[in-house]
Amino acid sequence: MKSRPSLYLGVASLLALVAAAEAAQAQTAPGTPQKTDTSPDDIVVTGYRASLRDALKAKRAATVVTETISSKDIGVLPDVTIADELARLPGITATRDRGNASQAVVRGLGPRLVLGLVNGREVASSEPDRNVRWEIYPSEIVSGVTVYKSQSADLIAGGVAATIDIRTLHPLDYTGPALTVRGGALYNDGGKDIPHYGGWGTRESGQYVAKLTDTLAVAVGGSYQKQKNGFASFQGWGYNTVDTGSPPTLDGKPINAPWGAQTEVKALTETRWSTTGALEWKPGGDWDVNADFLYSDVKINERQYQQWYGRSNGWGDWGGTIGGPGDIYQPGNYTIVGNDIVAGTLNNYSSVTNVLGHYTEDKNLIATGLNAKYSGDDWTVKFDGSYSLARRDNIWRAVASEVYPASTSFSTGAGSVPTVSTSIDPADPSIQSVRSYYAGLVDGPQRLRDSLAAGQADVYHTLHDGFFTGFGAGMRYSNRVKSFKAFTSAVTTNTGGDVSIPSSMLGEFNVGGFNVPNLMYGNYEQIAGLALNIAAPIEDLSKYWRVREDDFEGYLLADFGGNGFTGNVGVRFVDVSTHSNAFQGTTSWDPILQANVTSYAPVSANNHYFRALPSLNLNFDLSDKLKLRAGIARVMSRPPLDELRASRSLSYYPPTNTGSAGNPQLKPFMASQADLSLEWYFHKDALFALAGYYKKVGTNIGYTQAAADIDGASYTITRPANGKGGNIAGLEATFQTPFYFIPGLDHFGIYSNVALVHSNIKELAPSSNPFPAVGLAKFTGELDLYYSDHGIDARVALKHHTPFTVIYGWDSSQLTRLEAETTLGASLSYTINRNFSVRVQANNLTNQVARFYWNNDPQQLARYERYGRSYLMDVTFKY
Repeated sequence: MKSRPSLYLGVASLLALVAAAEAAQAQTAPGTPQKTDTSPDDIVVTGYRASLRDALKAKRAATVVTETISSKDIGVLPDVTIADELARLPGITATRDRGNASQAVVRGLGPRLVLGLVNGREVASSEPDRNVRWEIYPSEIVSGVTVYKSQSADLIAGGVAATIDIRTLHPLDYTGPALTVRGGALYNDGGKDIPHYGGWGTRESGQYVAKLTDTLAVAVGGSYQKQKNGFASFQGWGYNTVDTGSPPTLDGKPINAPWGAQTEVKALTETRWSTTGALEWKPGGDWDVNADFLYSDVKINERQYQQWYGRSNGWGDWGGTIGGPGDIYQPGNYTIVGNDIVAGTLNNYSSVTNVLGHYTEDKNLIATGLNAKYSGDDWTVKFDGSYSLARRDNIWRAVASEVYPASTSFSTGAGSVPTVSTSIDPADPSIQSVRSYYAGLVDGPQRLRDSLAAGQADVYHTLHDGFFTGFGAGMRYSNRVKSFKAFTSAVTTNTGGDVSIPSSMLGEFNVGGFNVPNLMYGNYEQIAGLALNIAAPIEDLSKYWRVREDDFEGYLLADFGGNGFTGNVGVRFVDVSTHSNAFQGTTSWDPILQANVTSYAPVSANNHYFRALPSLNLNFDLSDKLKLRAGIARVMSRPPLDELRASRSLSYYPPTNTGSAGNPQLKPFMASQADLSLEWYFHKDALFALAGYYKKVGTNIGYTQAAADIDGASYTITRPANGKGGNIAGLEATFQTPFYFIPGLDHFGIYSNVALVHSNIKELAPSSNPFPAVGLAKFTGELDLYYSDHGIDARVALKHHTPFTVIYGWDSSQLTRLEAETTLGASLSYTINRNFSVRVQANNLTNQVARFYWNNDPQQLARYERYGRSYLMDVTFKY
């Protein structure tokens, strides 16, 4: 591999730089606290090591099983976003989107079962379901993150896998510099093959904290990032199987044949900026009032260069007899592995469609809240109100030029780099024209809106001199409304016939990392202006939906304790009502128009469920350094909002009529769980922890196919449904320590964890070979080596996970399996003096390929993507 020498050189250079800096620093760097004692426990630590120590303190003080990310100082976390930091914690893996860590998979369960909070509040999301994309939160705005793996009655219900709570700054508690400004450059090498596209970007942030009086403080900040993430992708369109189509046969046996495939290179520019504000007021010793505000905006601009293989005269061989007379798969020209065609040469003028696409997406989030806490004598009363609004607008436009080589060969089997070859150069600028029968496409605009308003009140009474140490109670109400609209436009040529594209408007380029034909290069707007007539957008009523959710929750909690132990017992009550609005379509053949005609009628549906969720947590101090935790709880996650839609769309093509629909009557995911955690804090900066857990999932949600009779016609309808659950058991081990026990290496250290998961939970599709549950990775592991002292913070981080199931894009019915990945990253920061520091960071140094496959079958390629390596260098000023 070409990346190995540069990888080894980079790691070696990093370690050499650390060693040289250590040797060169006979005196402490300016601004670094002096050591007052040679005892390791009395060393004053800063930077990354301090954040590890703070995280251990928070974990140790917690009443339930948690993982914690902590940073008292702004910008100390070595990763750029919280998604990257989350992925390093035990049992957590982040899925990648466009090369960036994005959504969290926890303890073998997917993002739909992870509840995301900001400052203890549920927030709106620009995703169609409830998922939070953690990469929208820059590390500069976060003071800490707590991952609750076991449950307590005072936590908002919603996390069968875990609850992740991001905390922003409390100005009066902040002890760092008042002003922090950071700026630097980003570089991604994944798009180096794209003409007229560079991988350079920029990143800046600033934060100011002003303590106006001893009781009043404010904080304001913001960040800006322009990131280039160009990358290449090979995509399989799925397979013609018994479950999804009319597969060909060989010796009377059905054979799975690919629908087709495409190559793609994305020239991506992602611009993100955020603004934060916080005010804290403590009038007297009894009150603490906090107001906070967050605004984040992400704009994505993608130039897409695609080549589709098999749009016309495709590879699927519908109902054919492989090797028979006239069949597209002839003897000696195809390869079958198992029951799948994984390679072949087609001599049927299978089409190659050159596509120039332009995708734009604009999504933003407003999250704000006001919290007031009164603490007097033995009573504590809290009030909290919050509002968040998330919006997403996106549209995809494309112009197409289709050619017909005499033969096309492909190979997409497991364990190899996918390849395609054709008898001609399909991107040759001299043969391109926009066809009248397939000129292009416009999908969108699509508009998603999600608003969430919530109010909560809590009261707690402290008791003395008894088994029970306190009682608490609280109530919460939230109103959430999520809606989606989709539009589409008819696209034709502006002449009514084929339009030749002047070769002066076109070029071609090679796709790095794959053995495939050149891609056509050109400007979408220029060619669309020459050749296309795009009609005004019309709303697609079959895709419209609106879901309102009213959530009433209340809890009762009792804390108790004795000699060497503490705990709590409680119950949370959840009462949820949903109301869904949409349109349902009926399709029939119009003999006059000689076409299918669909009519729509508005529909609505209501749903309601109530759950009681008891919990018990125990904590035993076995010694001053050894702690044992145990917990049992009943937990739930509410159904994804988009799957509660009442919409239905039909495709009327007798005798194979199909349709898709939502399910407003879905019940929540439910599970009973038990946790046991043994934690040995054998040093201020050290921990060995062993945690085991068991979850009995009673209700799962997946997609099924069922027959339905609609207006006298038979349809096969795909829709979400509650299905069988199962059991999941796991074991997690964490070991972190500085090498204080090795002379001369006490500033070096290790952070590591492994997680093992076993489960019999299956998705509901495909019916003949269901996927394991979304997120179920049997093994995840993290190994970090770090150095932290003399103003230097350095880390080399290795992450590995085994295969697990993921949802393909925004459609929860599109399941794929992500193969094992091993990623390597490194970061180095140096405090030059009290005011200035520099940082360099590199991610995905091995250029790890992301490979996905369909139908729980490694031979059925879904995606093969190379995101490239990314680098960051910045300078920080503090005052």
